[in-house]
Amino acid sequence: MYSMSRIGEYIKEERKKAGLTQEEFAFRSGLGLRFVRELEQGKETVRLDKVNQALAMFGCEAVPGKKER
Repeated sequence: MYSMSRIGEYIKEERKKAGLTQEEFAFRSGLGLRFVRELEQGKETVRLDKVNQALAMFGCEAVPGKKER
């Protein structure tokens, strides 16, 4: 299972590869700018449905799994 910081890093990297600003990504994904910023910063209390909405932009989703040690 990935930590929120790893997911946030992935989103940020993929967003930049796509040439999108946080504002553009938020608009295209239907998410709020504040949420995108918090997600990229690795905030632990973000909603999983919204995380999956962001990941869907890159053909991915967060799924349950064993926690990494």
